[in-house]
Amino acid sequence: MSAAQGEIKKVTTHKLKEMKQRGEKISMLTGYDYSMAKILDDAGIDIILVGDSASNVMAGHETTLPITLDQMIYHAQSVVRAINRCFVVVDLPFGSYQGNSLEALNASIRIMKETGGHGVKMEGGKEIGESVIRVLTAGIPVMGHLGLTPQSIYKFGTYTVRAKEEEEAERLVEDAKYLESIGCFALVLEKIPASLAKLVSESISIPVIGIGAGPHVDGQVLVTHDMLGITHEFKPRFLRQYLHLYDEIKKATQQYIADVKSKDFPNDKEQY
Repeated sequence: MSAAQGEIKKVTTHKLKEMKQRGEKISMLTGYDYSMAKILDDAGIDIILVGDSASNVMAGHETTLPITLDQMIYHAQSVVRAINRCFVVVDLPFGSYQGNSLEALNASIRIMKETGGHGVKMEGGKEIGESVIRVLTAGIPVMGHLGLTPQSIYKFGTYTVRAKEEEEAERLVEDAKYLESIGCFALVLEKIPASLAKLVSESISIPVIGIGAGPHVDGQVLVTHDMLGITHEFKPRFLRQYLHLYDEIKKATQQYIADVKSKDFPNDKEQY
């Protein structure tokens, strides 16, 4: 095989925009560790989001708020070591960018330098504009996030669908256009009406990735642990579970326990 034939075409911000332009859907999943990230990358995923959802699925917190910048950097380092092709976006954790653009810049620089990630994600619209602009001026790609923004859960008081009312919907469209205008390379829309998500996707030229936002956006993202049925108790309407690993892993573990207790494991072929 020649070098040209064996070359891996890496996903970039430019390629993601081209995918939107030609109508090719973008696939995105979360990743927090080396082993899982390697599987996702080998499978051909376009984007891995090192999400602050690690606070929930990896650390067991009720919300995304407790996870720290150092912890996000640890997870991102583990993911980046595994990948050859996909684009890696890292969530800026709560408190690292809201209301302080210098802190946002410093946190983003740490992520880029210490992890090798390719961009960062921030939740919010015009209210975080100063932070987004400051990070962008350093040459760091920024993905926006509108709709349900989990870092603001105590403000909303619920994880229900956002932007169902006309005023909030209009503000969301304005924020989406604003984030595009200042230079964001992509946008996540979470848990909003499908018709509104379609309007946003058609109104801006940057890729729009949906989670619970219907089929008319440019791509989809799910939390990997939800998609694989590891977090089996979480079953929102927008989630499609492709496996039921909680049950499978539990069953395998119970079989291992039984084999150890019965002295069936290890057998003659499983020793030196």
